[in-house]
Amino acid sequence: MESFPSVKPKRILIKLSGELLKGETEFGYDHEFIDALCDEIAKAHETNPEIAIVVGGGNILRGHQIESFGVDRATADYMGMLATIMNGLLLQSVLEKKGLYTRVMSAIEVNRICEQYIRRRAIRHLEKKRVVIFVGGTGNPFFTTDTAATLRAAEIGADIVIKGTKVDGIFTADPEKEMAQKLDQVSYLDCVKQGLRVMDLTAVTLSMDYSIPIVVLNLKERGNLLKFLKGEKIGSLISS
Repeated sequence: MESFPSVKPKRILIKLSGELLKGETEFGYDHEFIDALCDEIAKAHETNPEIAIVVGGGNILRGHQIESFGVDRATADYMGMLATIMNGLLLQSVLEKKGLYTRVMSAIEVNRICEQYIRRRAIRHLEKKRVVIFVGGTGNPFFTTDTAATLRAAEIGADIVIKGTKVDGIFTADPEKEMAQKLDQVSYLDCVKQGLRVMDLTAVTLSMDYSIPIVVLNLKERGNLLKFLKGEKIGSLISS
């Protein structure tokens, strides 16, 4: 298996779940965490990588929460896409207060709020050192924002996907519930075979098809993003 990337990535894609944004609260936003995270993204940007972000919407809406209303899966997924747009606009505002230039690009048309996703335009924004925040998932129901992250990474030619979590990497079981072993490195195929639920299967197989490494990183721990970009072997790596 290949080791952790030895060359500093030029273009990275960070996947932030809605669950990460809500922190320890039941709903909404952990303001202190989001401010600290955006501080770290700003410092990472100073080290000169091009940064894209895909954000989820689970802090606002989870599918199982509306099942009791009889909402069908496709409609629930569209509602989730709208939640990601709200999160993207929040991240944009916080990052811009820290001096970064940003663009929010949506897979679904909300042109009064943000730009529609166009691949070549997104790449141009990144080349101009703007932080690009992708929202609206893939624009289609039945696909997760994990899949949206690997899809966008492939489209923009990202060197690596950084999956932000609340734990220190990939474990053989849920470390918050039981004793588990941390896996520093795992192959795409082993990730699928062992049912390691760090990302959904579509996201992992898409990354495998296009040889995009995924680093699973604890972004609740301040400084981890910068440590990784400086070459420290932290988190867990999914690769060929």
